[in-house]
Amino acid sequence: MLGFLKEPVVVTAKINVNLMALTVMGLISRLWGLCYPRAVVFDEVYYGQFVSLYMKRIFFVDDSGPPFGHMLLALGGYLGGFDGNFLWNRIGAEYSMNVPVWSLRLLPALAGALCVPLAYQILVELHFSHCAALGAALLILLENSLITQSRFMLLESILIFFILLAVLSYLKFYNLQKRSAFSGSWWFWLLLTGVACSCAVGVKYMGLFTYMLLLAIAGLHFWHMIGDQNLSNVSLLCHFLARGLALIIIPMGMYLSFFYVHLALLYRSGPHDQIMTSAFQASLEGGLARITQGQPLEVAYGSQITLRNVLGKPMQCWLHSHTNTYPIRYENGRGSSHQQQVTCYPFKDVNNWWIVKDPGMQQLVVSNPPRPVRHGHIVQLVHGITTRYLNTHDVAAPLSPHSQEVSCYIDYNISMPAQNLWRVEIVNRESDTDVWKTILSEVRFVHVNTSAVLKASGVIGASLPEWGYRQLEVVGEKLSKGYHQSMVWNVEEHRYGKSQEQKEREVELHSPTQMDISKNLSFMAKFTELQWKILTLKNEDTEHKYSSSALDWITMDTNIAYWLHPTSGAQIHLLGNVATWASANAAALVYLCLSLWYLLRRRRKIYDIPEDAWQLWVSAGGICGGGWAVNYLPFFLMEKTLFLYHYLPALTFQILLIPVVLQHLGNHLCRSVLLKSMFSALIVAWFSSVYFVYCTFSPVTYGQPALSLTELKALRWKDTWNILIRKQ
Repeated sequence: MLGFLKEPVVVTAKINVNLMALTVMGLISRLWGLCYPRAVVFDEVYYGQFVSLYMKRIFFVDDSGPPFGHMLLALGGYLGGFDGNFLWNRIGAEYSMNVPVWSLRLLPALAGALCVPLAYQILVELHFSHCAALGAALLILLENSLITQSRFMLLESILIFFILLAVLSYLKFYNLQKRSAFSGSWWFWLLLTGVACSCAVGVKYMGLFTYMLLLAIAGLHFWHMIGDQNLSNVSLLCHFLARGLALIIIPMGMYLSFFYVHLALLYRSGPHDQIMTSAFQASLEGGLARITQGQPLEVAYGSQITLRNVLGKPMQCWLHSHTNTYPIRYENGRGSSHQQQVTCYPFKDVNNWWIVKDPGMQQLVVSNPPRPVRHGHIVQLVHGITTRYLNTHDVAAPLSPHSQEVSCYIDYNISMPAQNLWRVEIVNRESDTDVWKTILSEVRFVHVNTSAVLKASGVIGASLPEWGYRQLEVVGEKLSKGYHQSMVWNVEEHRYGKSQEQKEREVELHSPTQMDISKNLSFMAKFTELQWKILTLKNEDTEHKYSSSALDWITMDTNIAYWLHPTSGAQIHLLGNVATWASANAAALVYLCLSLWYLLRRRRKIYDIPEDAWQLWVSAGGICGGGWAVNYLPFFLMEKTLFLYHYLPALTFQILLIPVVLQHLGNHLCRSVLLKSMFSALIVAWFSSVYFVYCTFSPVTYGQPALSLTELKALRWKDTWNILIRKQ
């Protein structure tokens, strides 16, 4: 029974020395001197703020993309014991001792290092030689721009890692398709493809480009499977469902999970709250939640409320009035009603309070039991401090002459009666009998007499002149089929009014609200709102010193100065390996020309290369050339500030195309021994030039050693490069 113990237990393993060596070299090139410089480098000033907010559990919104990449950077800070206490206000600022610089930069550096062996494996899975795969990996290893971008607290290296991992996983899955479908390894690589795609999209939306490419390739491969008569209908259905699960369902679930973790971590109120709805703000600890916690849920006749405009940009504001009136005549000569001004005010103020009144009764307090206001009910809104009624009439608004002026009615004993009845319409109602709810309900106020809708036009336009204290204009907009968010309001602060006397009511309005009902948003409601904000909230794009156009990237006519030593000439630049970039462009051009030539010849039934070589050429082009195209061409359609680092994912694919083209030329165009020898010698000379350029620019890749004035000037190979030279 124990006979197996007579022989020693032996474990054998295959070790790919090439892969191991490339991994070690990648780690050395990215991790060496990682703490240098111990100062804020370029966009670390941007991402560092989010890391600090994660450490303090403070909510934020970043319109640049999903939160997964930020969470990975924050993980580095967490592992290093970072407490979040650092002021990220200036590039070049020295890090204090509590900032774990090595830990914060570790994950991007590891991701950048692992891109080297990933490039090797991708070429192997594309069925190219190990020599070609080794060349691809070495080109990634010696690419100065990829080294620079991966050595700091930035996201591009992490994005590229997940993109390459997704491509490699799909290729391994596809190569297992014919010999071991539905095996454990087949499922592993298929599922890893979906996971890597979701991670790439979760880091930056640029990951969508490669994700869409892989979906298209998977769809094309499945289309070919449909024509395989050896596969039954049941088998095809299983293949379809497996791909749908792994490439669509799981990535969607993981994408949601990124936001779930993000929202679970960031539960405290912070500086970005104001762009979110009142319901979202109230779900966070502190801030608005401290004010609104326990407010009455249902708005009733007699309720005292503040009304916040739902649009919330460029700034949040509340329906407001004060004792000042509109001027009798505006600057352009148009007349006004001279009624009390109504505006949208971007700060909390006692003049933001309104009382919901039943038109059929005089009382301004909540009855017992309260009578809730429902969708379609007619109400009057009484300004809490001045006790004047919200009103609109056929008088042009001060800044929007095609809309009606909104005011609080003053009776001047002239032929202009009050028109102060408003119909409450709950936009997000589930039924026509819904009750108007605090924070949760989004409502429109439709004027009964004129059908105009209460709208904060100043939110999307200009502010009032000095006579209106530069506050935002509120108008009555004629009712249309559609509606804009500037026409929608929600109750933010709410109390049940108890005082009928004006003086007592003023004291009540100045008092904090405290009641007994709490409101919590579901995760999906919070996710939907946050996702919409990320997609629609765009900072005003301003021209940056180092911004560039997509055309500048191909020929590397631009660079970015990342860091400059305060006293010496040491500096770090995002600057690529000129030899590699030029070779990548040449390879793309050769691939395109050869492909067109082959297609024309094949159309004439002339086959210059064997069919298996043609399929290899096409599949490699689909991955490498297609990866370059989908990650580059969309930038020509984008209206945003662009930088050279946006090109790095596309460049990575283009670099992979170089050994593809070189092996093809060597195998199929260099037919004689002499030509093959000459071609090999040229490749050695070319690769030597790549290494030479890498070494030449390594001082501005790693920031050390410091270069002299003459040496810096010698690095300016193009007039468009901005090498920083101190004045003597």
